[in-house]
Amino acid sequence: MYGRAGTEREQHQVTSIVPADAAGARTTAGSGSPAEAGTEDRLDGAPAPLAPRARLIPSLAAVYRAQLSRARVARIPLLFVATFQSVGIMILMRGVVDGGSEARAVVAGSSVLVVAFVALNLLAQYFGQLRAGGGLDHYATLPVPPAAVVLGAAGAYASFTVPGTIVTAVTGSVLFHLPMAHLWVLVAVIPLAGAALSGLGAALGLLAPRQELATLLGQLGMSAALLLGVLPAARMPAPIGWARDLLPSTYGVEALSRSFDAHPDWAVVALDLAVCAVVGVLSLAVATWAYRRAAVR
Repeated sequence: MYGRAGTEREQHQVTSIVPADAAGARTTAGSGSPAEAGTEDRLDGAPAPLAPRARLIPSLAAVYRAQLSRARVARIPLLFVATFQSVGIMILMRGVVDGGSEARAVVAGSSVLVVAFVALNLLAQYFGQLRAGGGLDHYATLPVPPAAVVLGAAGAYASFTVPGTIVTAVTGSVLFHLPMAHLWVLVAVIPLAGAALSGLGAALGLLAPRQELATLLGQLGMSAALLLGVLPAARMPAPIGWARDLLPSTYGVEALSRSFDAHPDWAVVALDLAVCAVVGVLSLAVATWAYRRAAVR
């Protein structure tokens, strides 16, 4: 009798608990609060809403600051090397070039060469190393647009070229006795040439199948900027002159070279800068496409 009575009490307790829980669930479902409604949706199998995707400008600023702080220590010695290299080339050319248009071409080409060394050569090596080491997987997990990664890294590397380019241009102007009244053109030449060369360097690093090949392509690009930018165009054969027209930095060199005239033709300078800007937009677009292609592989 005791066993049957205990069993009846347990059944009574169970039957008394179940309706209470069901009533509590109905009360919760009908409460109408957002948190409780979201809990009910998740219990029903509906996916939770995702956070909104980061916008381009804030993402670009965050990547730019991160790249700038990362490269500050590592790239400053290389920037010194790039500046010393350009100044050394001008001193070497001083023995064979006296003045005139050839001197302007040497100074302008040597100044933009600093941009090519950092923005093209080093950025190609950086993205090649990033791809080979699996670093792109980290960026692919971030909720940032691919353009923000490419533009942020390119902007950070191009920013390091500002002091060296200015020092090279001023030193060359003193060395070849060129007027410095219009050196403010560097305010436009550095970012536009930097964008064009950074996009090219990033594309080379991302499209190269191996890290060693990315380094080689970056070195070849910088060598092309050296030979086709520093040497006077009038002394080049016609086929090499056509190759010079295809180099993105050529138009920045031409704009800076014309600014050394006593009375520059500002319409032609503006046209050179506009071409440089268009090439920069195209090269950065190609680099963004290359980043998407490399990130999903």
